[in-house]
Amino acid sequence: MKKIIIAIDGHAATGKSTQAKRLAKTLGYTYVDTGAMYRAVTLFGLNQDPKGGIEMNKLIQSLDQIRIYFEEVEGVQQTFLNGLNVTQSIRDPKVNEFVSQVAANESVRTFLSKQQQRMGEGKGVVMDGRDIGTVVFPNAECKFFLTASPEIRAQRRYQEQLESNHKESYEEVLNNVNARDALDAGRAIAPLRKADDAIEIDVSEMSITEVFDQLHGYILSKSDS
Repeated sequence: MKKIIIAIDGHAATGKSTQAKRLAKTLGYTYVDTGAMYRAVTLFGLNQDPKGGIEMNKLIQSLDQIRIYFEEVEGVQQTFLNGLNVTQSIRDPKVNEFVSQVAANESVRTFLSKQQQRMGEGKGVVMDGRDIGTVVFPNAECKFFLTASPEIRAQRRYQEQLESNHKESYEEVLNNVNARDALDAGRAIAPLRKADDAIEIDVSEMSITEVFDQLHGYILSKSDS
C-alpha cells in the first residue's frame, strides 16, 4: 500500500487521539498528537509565570526556546518538552483552562503548524487535532471529523481525569468542554471546522472498536486506490 497522510479533526474528548494511536500502530505509521503540542506550549507558558497565568507576549518571544518531541517509553508514546516527560502534566486542569487561549494565537499556530508539516513530509503519518485537514494538510488523502454531544464528551474527559487523579467535578469539566468548543470554533485563526471533503462521524453512541473499524476500512480503500 502507498503511504498517505491521515488527518483526524474534531471536538475535544471525541477519542481522536485514541483512534489515531491505534490506526498508526495498525498501519505502521507515525502518530503525531498535535493537541499535546499545544498543551506543551501552554505548560511552558504557565511555568514562565509564578502567578499561574500566561503572559502571551513573553510566551511568543520564547517560542524558539521550545522543543517538543515524542518518544515511545515501554511501548507507549510520551510527550517531551525540552527534555522532560510532560505526558501527565499537560493534562492538568490548569492547562485545560489556558490551552484554547494559547491555541488561538497566530504566532503559536504558525510555530507548531510548521513543525507538524515537517513531521508529515514523508507521509505515513496519522495526525489528530483541530485544523489538520483544513490548514496543516489540506491535501491529506484521508480526512475525518469526529463529534459527539458535549455531555458525553464531558463524561469521558471526567473519567480520564479521575484515572489521572485530577480532581474536577463533572459540572466543571462540562463547562470547560463547552467553553473550549466556543473558543475553538470562534477563533479568528484556523477555527475548528469540518473540511469539505472530510468524513464526519458522530461517536456518541459508538464503541471505540466500532469507530476504529469505520476509520480503518475507509483508509484501506483509499490506500489501495
